[in-house]
Amino acid sequence: MKEKPVKGERRVFMTGNEVCAWAALAADADIMFGYPITPQTDIMQYWTRLAPKYGKKFLQTEDEISAGFTTLGAVIAGKRAFSATTGPGNVLFQEPMSMAEMMRIPVVLIIPMRGGPSTATVIYSQQEVTMTAFGGNGEGFRVVYSTAGHQDLYDYTIKAFNTAWKYRFPTFVLSDGYQGKMRESLTIYDPAERGIEMVKAEPMLGLPGIPGVDRPTRHLRNTYNTEEELYEVVMQIARDFEKAAPEIVEWQDFDTDSEMDVLILAHGVVSRAAQGALPLLKNEGIKAGHFRPITLRPMPEEQMRAAAARANRVVVVESAYGQFLKLVKETLYGMDKPIDAILRPGVGITAEEIVAEIKERR
Repeated sequence: MKEKPVKGERRVFMTGNEVCAWAALAADADIMFGYPITPQTDIMQYWTRLAPKYGKKFLQTEDEISAGFTTLGAVIAGKRAFSATTGPGNVLFQEPMSMAEMMRIPVVLIIPMRGGPSTATVIYSQQEVTMTAFGGNGEGFRVVYSTAGHQDLYDYTIKAFNTAWKYRFPTFVLSDGYQGKMRESLTIYDPAERGIEMVKAEPMLGLPGIPGVDRPTRHLRNTYNTEEELYEVVMQIARDFEKAAPEIVEWQDFDTDSEMDVLILAHGVVSRAAQGALPLLKNEGIKAGHFRPITLRPMPEEQMRAAAARANRVVVVESAYGQFLKLVKETLYGMDKPIDAILRPGVGITAEEIVAEIKERR
């Protein structure tokens, strides 16, 4: 019997990229495919250090397109495979991710966001929200977890494998360069000891028996001959996604139970600044709350609208030029609610900056 990489629970102090490698091991991932790109490369490096000790594997491909398609091939063959990328690599991954959506291939992709457009910076941003949530051609039937810290990275990397395999949609763990490179304390654990049962990874092809006789026939296709044929397939995927959405959505809210002067909407690491701004605003006589969507796709729409209904106005804060803002406006469409925005593409945001902006616009 293979030795478990994580036994019981223990407090550790490590980088976010290292956390992702440990979480994938804890989730019993079999193999990682990838291509180096900053700030993701450390995930590959940590995985290659750890994997051989526990009978796991790694393959560096010639580019991110190859990494994406080899990951899909491994999943089809019944392996719990995953990959990680960022920035321009995320762009190249969109073709295999679109195939995963169409063929319902449960793949996990970890993305520590960097600045854009193009090569831009290798440091930090929240500028990959649109691409990750709706990238590739098609409708964007995928799950996106936006993490705010290292405990999130561990918890949601493990959860991403179960979400992907249970609902058969590509699942993304959306991190950022700050989380990937900084060190932070967290608790790592064996999922089984917390009652988390990992969904079994089974092959999609090569099953025993005769198709149509011993087992149902499975058609793995991503190409269709007529518009009507494609329409039926896409509509079935849409129905499955909408049915699963209420079970998938996750969120956090802070001080939103009563009437507010302002509701701060932020996701990922910026939500930590929003949380820090709440007591500072209270000292200024401003009653504020904060709503953080953990899933950006699907979005916790009902919960966000309920929080927004109790606020006089909404302020969206993000390290991008309106990518999260667009999702918020779509979610709150039809509500008579003023929406302001603090947009800092590729730049970190502090609690004090949020307070100063809210006071200035009061």
